[in-house]
Amino acid sequence: MKPEQRQRFDTELEAVLAQFPDAVHEILKEVPLYVEDFPSLGLMKQLQIERRDELCGLYTGVALTERTGEDSGRLADAVQIFREGVIAKTIDVAGKFDLEELRNQIRITILHELGHHHGLDEDDLHELGYG
Repeated sequence: MKPEQRQRFDTELEAVLAQFPDAVHEILKEVPLYVEDFPSLGLMKQLQIERRDELCGLYTGVALTERTGEDSGRLADAVQIFREGVIAKTIDVAGKFDLEELRNQIRITILHELGHHHGLDEDDLHELGYG
């Protein structure tokens, strides 16, 4: 990814984050957000993804609805978003990039992954408009 593309994405990410309500910022204190250009080859193999721009985000951890008293030793919760995947969703069939759609897709991706943290599955998120 070109440095100017990364910078543009990160600028828009910061703008989107600034618009989230305080409740989302509180969650992000507990569930850190990591931004990467694309998923690793190992992650792609694990998730059976062929193209690195297919994945926009990933929640890792144990959903709040699935936690038990014996959660010691579990991996920390985290949300990853992948620039290439999100950007791929913002380009129309004519190849035109849409800045407003970039902001929308960043927002959707973050909220989608935080939804997993709260125990929502893909069907739930799709029904809510975050699918």
